[in-house]
Amino acid sequence: MTSRGQTANDAWEAMLSAHAVLMKQFAAEDVWADVTMREYDVLYTLSKCHEPVRLGELHRHVLLSQPALSRMVDRLVARGLVERQADLADGRGVRLSLTGAGRHCQRRIGGRHARSVTRAMTAALDAGEMRQLEAICRKLADHERTPGTSSERAPSELSA
Repeated sequence: MTSRGQTANDAWEAMLSAHAVLMKQFAAEDVWADVTMREYDVLYTLSKCHEPVRLGELHRHVLLSQPALSRMVDRLVARGLVERQADLADGRGVRLSLTGAGRHCQRRIGGRHARSVTRAMTAALDAGEMRQLEAICRKLADHERTPGTSSERAPSELSA
């Protein structure tokens, strides 16, 4: 492998290792109340949407298969955290959004999780390193949304 290729793969491995360590740490914390981390991910993603979204749009932004996401949405709907609405643009489709209870749950858990993230990040990185990490991660994510590379949008851009 070329030096550039080796460097790229080393960086990828380091990023995945850091992600795995942090996710295990976050999963072990007592912040999740009555939802799992994966359910919280769905609630968080929906909280960033400016209007109700279709399941396929939501699927692009969570790390679940579409069938698993569909079953999870069914459970979140049954628990009153997510609601389905008819898609006015397409009578066959439905759009998803948080209910008031879902928004409250996301904010309550989100505040606790944000404090956990702050503790983990500030224990290992100084302010300059956190800004660098943010810039690098945004650059990687934005590269995937550059015309000609991918049609996916960030959760905050989900509005169609």
